[in-house]
Amino acid sequence: MKVLHVLPSLSYKLGGPTQAALNIVRGLRNLDIDAEIATTNDDEAELLDVPVGQRIDYEGVPVWFFPRLARLKAFIPSIGLTQWMVSHLGEYDIVHNHYLFCYPTTVGARLAQYYKIPYISRTIGQLTPWALQQSRLKKQVYSRLIERSTLNRAAAIHCTTSAEAEDARRFGISAPTLVLPLGVNSTATIANAAANLRDRYSLPTNCKIVLFLSRLHKKKRPDFLLRAFAQLDPKSHGYHLLLAGSGDASYCDRLKELTNTLGIAHSVTFTGFVAGSDKDLLLQGSDLFALPSYSENFGVAVAEALAHGLPVIITPEVQIAPDILAAQAGLVIVDDLGGWTNALSRLLDSPELRTQLGRNGQHLATTTYSWPKIAEQLSQSYAEILAGQPLSFSSQLGISTSNQGANKLL
Repeated sequence: MKVLHVLPSLSYKLGGPTQAALNIVRGLRNLDIDAEIATTNDDEAELLDVPVGQRIDYEGVPVWFFPRLARLKAFIPSIGLTQWMVSHLGEYDIVHNHYLFCYPTTVGARLAQYYKIPYISRTIGQLTPWALQQSRLKKQVYSRLIERSTLNRAAAIHCTTSAEAEDARRFGISAPTLVLPLGVNSTATIANAAANLRDRYSLPTNCKIVLFLSRLHKKKRPDFLLRAFAQLDPKSHGYHLLLAGSGDASYCDRLKELTNTLGIAHSVTFTGFVAGSDKDLLLQGSDLFALPSYSENFGVAVAEALAHGLPVIITPEVQIAPDILAAQAGLVIVDDLGGWTNALSRLLDSPELRTQLGRNGQHLATTTYSWPKIAEQLSQSYAEILAGQPLSFSSQLGISTSNQGANKLL
């Protein structure tokens, strides 16, 4: 079986989608499936320093990079990618697209239709109500002319939660849905992580650390978290907030100005983009993880926090919230400043509760968000699609779980 994964960019600045694509292909190749990636050399405002027009080993994965023609948000057209797919797409058994409303996956889907190759489309949360409101008119036109028909002709719509499958149905998609979560990778335990983390950022040894690990973007709402955190009087209580991630320079400047306005600049550290062992240190040395996002189809960073034993505080719009509530692995709080301040205070003041939720979360991540297990399920799904059989991992729609238990304090 030969599978091509197509996405507009493999920039780590894009966060979860890049990690997911690389890990999915690694897992498939470990099962002796010939899986590759075709993408552009996009790196947001810059370009990745990679050879183009040839297959290379990138992060342990075979990838074809092609020059981007321009960057129109995530649209990212590429003449080289188009020419290569015209010549080579017929060599693959399945095409697996990641992203909507973008050039590479639209071309990949249309050429797959031409060559009569089944294709899967992963929506990565772009059909949530919040996401569809962003650049609304452009998405409405694109949907009417291209995206809705493209999705309806797919062999399957890859969703990471049942709530995401519901979003697809509300968008008018009748194609089968394939519901498989994303995974997390196991990492080595860092000795004395808590002490090392505080030493890294010159923090008091006994301070309690709240971690925000994601893109600094309005969708993730770090500004809301800063306001909730400020109400804790962090300096007096010895609390510190780490905002780990990169983002638009002007938005990051506004966040830093906000810390001054709120009087918490000395209690907040902007770490910038982190990866590898630096990210592991943040996850292992912090006391809790917080993500008040407007919209997350899955939330890879949340799953990573769970895997490292961190209790989490999230909004119901993070679509793995039902899993977290069922596992008693964190707090799910609606968009309410007072509720978030109370939740932060409760966890920061209760090491016993943090330990209990952290252990539950680690068990959830180990048993559910396993890349090898997910790769096996995806391999089975590919085989079912090629054989024309019903999908084993389809969703059962009709009951929305995305808001169940909102505001529940475990």
